[in-house]
Amino acid sequence: MRLLPEPVRRLAAWCAVVLLVSGVVWIAVRLCVTFRTAVTPVLLALLGSALLRPLFRRLVRARVNRSLAAGITCAAVLVVVGGVGYVVTLALIDSGPQIASSLESAAKSLTDRFGGAGTSLKDLASHGRELLSKFGGTAVSNVISGVSVVAEYLAMAVLALLLVFFFLRDADRALRSLRTLAPGDTADVAEAMARRAFAAVEGFMRGTTIIAFIDAGCITVGLIVLGVPGAFGLGALVFVGAYIPYLGAFISGAVSVLVAFADRGFVVALWVLGVVLAVQVLEGHVLQPMIQSRTVQLHPAAVLLAITAGASVAGIVGMLLAVPLTAAAFGIAHELRERYT
Repeated sequence: MRLLPEPVRRLAAWCAVVLLVSGVVWIAVRLCVTFRTAVTPVLLALLGSALLRPLFRRLVRARVNRSLAAGITCAAVLVVVGGVGYVVTLALIDSGPQIASSLESAAKSLTDRFGGAGTSLKDLASHGRELLSKFGGTAVSNVISGVSVVAEYLAMAVLALLLVFFFLRDADRALRSLRTLAPGDTADVAEAMARRAFAAVEGFMRGTTIIAFIDAGCITVGLIVLGVPGAFGLGALVFVGAYIPYLGAFISGAVSVLVAFADRGFVVALWVLGVVLAVQVLEGHVLQPMIQSRTVQLHPAAVLLAITAGASVAGIVGMLLAVPLTAAAFGIAHELRERYT
């Protein structure tokens, strides 16, 4: 090895490090996928704790008991999420038939214009009974599987809420345990890495929530002004999609434009497209630099790669968790670079 030139030795060392880290990451990902029922609530609880920690800190500063403060915070989450869910459900119930009718009209117009013989919606509807009798058993099994998946997600949501309570109440105890478990004299480094990672996730969640409110509000107002049906439901879709950077905004904006095109025509659809693009420009050039640049500094390419990797590993949940976990990893890397460079 000593006979090799210095650049070759450095390259070999870096290759060994990359292979070792890749192996560890692959094993960790496989373990998380295997135990996803237990891992997903923990990760969701960490995101919720990062989002709710400012409220918890204010209650503690007001001399409220930590257990009571954590309970009040979790109760506030239930009230807010329940209220938002109620409003969104009412909006979808009121505007759902209009959106569905608009999408059906758009599909029919596209079928009439581009479809060939035997491919119209009426032809498809005429074969519905035959398809139902042929694939009825599969449909029933899919429904049962879907119900089990919904029950699994509800159980994970309840567990995540309980974990949020414990994470908020026992954060200081967890840090002390981390310092105790750190080998040698690395306790300060381990605590600094944990604080830096949590700060990155906290900044991402807080900034994304603010941006989501602004985006959803602006687009909802624009849709109401333009008379697009289902404005509140589409605004709720924009709010949820904001937690998946770039891809969520694209999907929610495309749905809004499609609904406007189906119900109000080409001109109004162009206006809706202009509103969506204006909001995205506002987010990319004003909101993102002002709100998130101080806490989360991720290149768009890194964000897109993280979302793709998360989707391939855990679907929609992976897409939601990919960016904050990547922000935490970058926070740890920045902390190590500042200490050892």
